[in-house]
Amino acid sequence: MTVQAILHKETILRMDQVVKWYGGLTKDLALPIYSSYDIRDAGYKIASVDANIFPAGFNNICPTDKEGAPAILQKFVKDHYGDVQKILLVTEEHTQNPYYWENVATLKEICEQSGFAVKVGFPKPLAETVVVESLTGKRVEVISTTPEDLKKIGFTPDLVICNNDFSMNYEDWVAANPFPMNPPSGLGWYQRTKSGHFKHYNQLANSFSEILGTDPFCLTIETQAAEFDLESESNRQELAQKVDAMLHSLSVAYEKRGIQQKPFVFVKNNAGTYGLGVIKVSEGKEVLSWSYKSRKKMKAAKGGRDIESVIIQEGVPSVVLADGAAAEPVIYMIGCQLAGGFLRTHLEKDSTESLNSPGAVYKKLCVSDLLVKPEGCPMENVYGWAARLGLLSIALEAKDMQVSFPSYRTMVGNCG
Repeated sequence: MTVQAILHKETILRMDQVVKWYGGLTKDLALPIYSSYDIRDAGYKIASVDANIFPAGFNNICPTDKEGAPAILQKFVKDHYGDVQKILLVTEEHTQNPYYWENVATLKEICEQSGFAVKVGFPKPLAETVVVESLTGKRVEVISTTPEDLKKIGFTPDLVICNNDFSMNYEDWVAANPFPMNPPSGLGWYQRTKSGHFKHYNQLANSFSEILGTDPFCLTIETQAAEFDLESESNRQELAQKVDAMLHSLSVAYEKRGIQQKPFVFVKNNAGTYGLGVIKVSEGKEVLSWSYKSRKKMKAAKGGRDIESVIIQEGVPSVVLADGAAAEPVIYMIGCQLAGGFLRTHLEKDSTESLNSPGAVYKKLCVSDLLVKPEGCPMENVYGWAARLGLLSIALEAKDMQVSFPSYRTMVGNCG
C-alpha cells in the first residue's frame, strides 16, 4: 500500500480529530490571505517541499476551483478585516512577463468577483500609469501607490493584498503605507528563510503523524541550513561534507524501511523563489566540481542579491504522472481553506528534478472535488493536508519573526 493510500485512509478515519487539531492551532494565529505549496509524492513519502506566501500562477488552477475561490476570499476578508470595499493589489515589477500578468489578471478577477473594487499597483511611486498585457491579451493598468497619488484618484484602499514577494524590503514604501497589508511585507524573502519554515513544518508533520498513528518519516523532509560563499573553497568543502552526511542519514532511513531509492538532495537558496538557486546533488564531491553554469546558477538570486545561505534538503522523487510526464501537485490556499490546485509537469525533466522551470506545463487537479466526496479523493485529500501543514508552518514562522498583521482579527471564522 502506498503512503498516499495509508494517509488517506487514516485521515478519513480520524477526520474529526485532525480537523479539531487544525482548527485549534489556526484560531490563535494570523494567517496569510493566500499561499501555495509544491508537493512531492514519492510513493514512500509525501511532503510539501516549497511554500510561497506571495504566489503567482492563479491562472493555472483548476477552473472549478477558480469558480469557488471568490466566495472563499470574501469570507476570509469579512471574517478577519470586517467591512472591506476597496482592495489595492500590489504586484511584482515584471512588466515584460506576460505569464505573470495572466496571474495578476486572474487574481484581480477573483477579487472583483468577491465584490471588491480593485486597483493594481507597484510598491513605488510612478510618474504615470503603466499598462501591461497578459499572455491572453488582458490589459492591466498599474498605478502609483503612494498615499498622495492614491488620494488624487480618490482611491483609499481598506486592504492591501501583496503579490510582490519582497525580495527587496521596499522600506520607504512600506513605511509610508498606512493601510492594512496581507501578506505583510515582513514575510518577504528579504528576511524570511526556508530553514525557518521547514523547522516548523517537520515539527507539525510529527504531531500530525502522531494523531494518525503513522510513521513521521512519511510526511517530514530532512532539511539543514548552511552558510554559503561560492568563492570560498573551505566553505564549499564544508558544504560537501554536510551533503554527504545527509545522504548517509537518508541511506540509513531508507534501508530501515526497505526503500530502494538512491538518496539525493537539493541545495537551495535559503531565501527565494521562482526556482532560482536550486541544484540537485547526488554526492558531496559534486559541490566541489560545479561547472561554470552551476556556479552561475548559485551566484545570485532574484533581484541580483547574493546567495549567502542555503538549505540542503532531501530530494523527493515524484511517482505522479500527467500525460506521461513527471508531475508535482501544487495546492493553493486562501486563509486556512483549500482554494485551488494543478499538476505542474515538464517533458524535459525526470522524476527527481525540479519541475519549477521554464517549459513547465500545467494539468488539472481540483481540490473542490473534496466537497463532493472526500473519501473518493485520495490525492486531493492527502496533498491538501500537506498544504495545511505548510500553512500552519507559515503562521508559526510569522509568530517567531514577530511579524505583525495590522487590523487582522484572530479567533473568527471556521478552519475546521
